[in-house]
Amino acid sequence: MSLNTDFNLGPDSDSLFNDVLAAHEGLSREQSEQLNAGLILILMNHIGDSAVIREAIAGARAALDR
Repeated sequence: MSLNTDFNLGPDSDSLFNDVLAAHEGLSREQSEQLNAGLILILMNHIGDSAVIREAIAGARAALDR
């Protein structure tokens, strides 16, 4: 499997983004960071391919350095 960076969220993408934002409502910064970490770990487990996960990490980091 290779990392898919093409848009793949379908017609519910805005709703899904809003769901993520809503999950953070009322949380402290620390709780919000814990929520993000938990979500990341759950999705990493779902992907299950270490090469794809490493590629995603590198891509996310590179986007910060631009």
